[in-house]
Amino acid sequence: MAEELRRVVAEPKKDAPELFRRMVFNALISNIDDHPRNHALIAKERDWKLSPAYDLTPAPVIAQDRRDLAMTVGDLGRFANAKNLHSQHTRFLLDADEAKAIIADMTEQVQTTWYEVARAQGVSEKDAEAIRAAFVYEGFSR
Repeated sequence: MAEELRRVVAEPKKDAPELFRRMVFNALISNIDDHPRNHALIAKERDWKLSPAYDLTPAPVIAQDRRDLAMTVGDLGRFANAKNLHSQHTRFLLDADEAKAIIADMTEQVQTTWYEVARAQGVSEKDAEAIRAAFVYEGFSR
């Protein structure tokens, strides 16, 4: 999708890094049901652009050392970890440092706010604890 996005959108320097952020976010929340139909390009007026994000579903899986996403995301296939995500940064028009910064920022944001966000949306404490494993994934940084 990154190649098609770069080819058709009006602002690829804006949309390609955003698609990378979403890929990182999916890995960080253990969205193992992310698939091509969860991403789209839209043309509301005249120009194509990345659609708003949708169908972002955390999955509290058990494995803490390795999680795989639904789609291939890097040189190591579907492996949902920072190194694998970073391996394809140039496809998203990012240099190595920009990609590392996005991964670090997204990691910090998810790890420090997921519980607060869940509770603010009415998720009970019991249910928040039940989904904790989706957000606390040690294998992401290995």
